[in-house]
Amino acid sequence: MKRLAGMFWALLFLAVPVLGVATFAVAPSINVWLPKDVSAHGHEIDSLFYFILALTGVVFVATEVLLFWFMWKYDASVREGEKATYIHGSHTLEVVWTIIPAATLLFLAIYQMNAWANVKMRRPDMPPTVEVVARQFEWRLRYPGNDGLLGTPDDLHLVNDLTLPVDEEVLVQLKSMDVLHSFFLPNLRIKQDAVPGMKIPVWFKGTETGSWDIVCAELCGWGHYKMKGRITFVTRPEFDAWLERKTAEQNSTQPVAEVTGEIVAN
Repeated sequence: MKRLAGMFWALLFLAVPVLGVATFAVAPSINVWLPKDVSAHGHEIDSLFYFILALTGVVFVATEVLLFWFMWKYDASVREGEKATYIHGSHTLEVVWTIIPAATLLFLAIYQMNAWANVKMRRPDMPPTVEVVARQFEWRLRYPGNDGLLGTPDDLHLVNDLTLPVDEEVLVQLKSMDVLHSFFLPNLRIKQDAVPGMKIPVWFKGTETGSWDIVCAELCGWGHYKMKGRITFVTRPEFDAWLERKTAEQNSTQPVAEVTGEIVAN
């Protein structure tokens, strides 16, 4: 009976890596995997993810197989009557298993530097395409008007409806109006915290027309779950027509003085 119990626990631990690997192998075919990539830089992020997944996966499987082997080989019910052998550790082994993880982490840090620089450091030399202001619990958007400048009376103001031209570099000026938020575009492999008091640049290029989710990836209050928006990529002519239409709609509900450009008080 003891032998059967020992076999059960050993096989249970062996099932962990077997089922784990099987789950990852099957997930893409049943559409339970990474969201569709529609960005110019997404392949770099995905390649880095797959590399780290493979590396840690090999270590995980090796560890679980060793655990199974030791549980099977040194099962007390099989080796009953044998005295245990005690050791006081191995300094050499401790050094080895400290150096190997440290070297692995250092390699990963160097390996990902180019991907990090492309997304976080090599800012395009251009004015902001749009300002995104995170606020409990919505995304406030501001597009520059005909003057091409943000913060002037002809700016276009919208909420949660971020429309951008496809196949063009986009520079977002990210801000927060209240607490810490996180601007997360899963399909564009973009995630950037919005920090109160800071203007943070975020840039990317969409490669496919269509609409995808904007979500907040930082717990920001009781309404965090409903802080959602949509990012839509359209062709340049469609974007220009959309911008003109939205500006006309805004002007029709908000009288503007022709000379000063200031909002007329009712």
